[in-house]
Amino acid sequence: MAARPKFTRYDIVVAGARVAGASTAMLLARQGLRVLVVDPIPVSRDVLSTHALMRGAVVQLQRWGLLDEVRAAGTPTIEATTFHYGPDSVTVPIKPRDGVDGLYAPRRTVLDPILLAAARRAGAEVVHGLSVAGVVQDASGRVIGVEIRSGEHEVFTVGAGLVVGADGLRSKVARLVGAPVVYAVPHATASIYGYWPGLERNGYEWSYAPNAAMGVIPTNGGESCVFVSMPPSRFHSERDRGLLRLHHETVRAMSPALAADLAQQEPAGQVRGFAGASSIMRKATGPGWALVGDAGYFKDPLTAHGITDALRDAELLARSISDSGDTSLQRFEDERDALSRGLMDVTSRIASFEWSLDEVKALHLTLSREMNAEVEAIRSWERARSAA
Repeated sequence: MAARPKFTRYDIVVAGARVAGASTAMLLARQGLRVLVVDPIPVSRDVLSTHALMRGAVVQLQRWGLLDEVRAAGTPTIEATTFHYGPDSVTVPIKPRDGVDGLYAPRRTVLDPILLAAARRAGAEVVHGLSVAGVVQDASGRVIGVEIRSGEHEVFTVGAGLVVGADGLRSKVARLVGAPVVYAVPHATASIYGYWPGLERNGYEWSYAPNAAMGVIPTNGGESCVFVSMPPSRFHSERDRGLLRLHHETVRAMSPALAADLAQQEPAGQVRGFAGASSIMRKATGPGWALVGDAGYFKDPLTAHGITDALRDAELLARSISDSGDTSLQRFEDERDALSRGLMDVTSRIASFEWSLDEVKALHLTLSREMNAEVEAIRSWERARSAA
């Protein structure tokens, strides 16, 4: 039987205990707020992910005092990023900066528990086996609490000053509050993910060819996540022949050398497929509610930026609550939108596969500029805090 929350009212109730929810809860609990996190699924369960953290995310983990825990879990340091455009390659070294010696790509079974433990240490109450079943509104329509359902189908009410949906692309909170989609881009990719030991990579590798893309991402346990992406039409027409076969055929067409390495041993566990989903941005806030992570903003995983944006938006929301002293949270929404639209647009263009190799090189330069703007915004938060 799932435990019940200790109190009947909280300053913040967060639906979702993964990256977005755990980091939001941690930051708000560190501000002295009474925070409840509920999630129907244990954090020990793995999640489909590319794992890659971009510089902004690593800077945040360092500042939050959690990067050493990521390192201590055996997460390898990413020292360079290599882009393969057909037969041509470009390698970009990761330069130490902001107290960060490289990039990291922790398994979600590593990162999520680290963030959730930090939330608990900060004072957040975390209860698994509970899910948000409804919202409670006052006469004006403001959300003032949630209805929570246990695994035994018991439903009870908890009051809240703010309800935060961090429950993924198909967010129940977003549906309950009627959060509209305010921006969308047209293109999506389908992907197949697997883990292989012994590839001995020390950097991210991204490969591009007509109608195909591939990533190799070193992660924990001496394994690398190797994913392939393709137009959804190909995925749907060929997946019945087997995901592993389709994965191998795609790798072989792009990199025979890597395909030979993968053929030497079986993947660690089954490969998994993602059929693709439209990239959307929902309205981020409303009376008594806010959305973070994929619940508020989802873009195609081809650019491997989802975790980085989830951590970014957690801090944007926490800063808005801390600095504004009110509950409109308009600053959070405005800043999220400004930092996200360019990333969504360029990711959509890359995900379209409607490019030549020279054109996708240019798109990556645009992506780099958008990522640098995001990193600079994150750095500015620390400067503002130091000056206060």
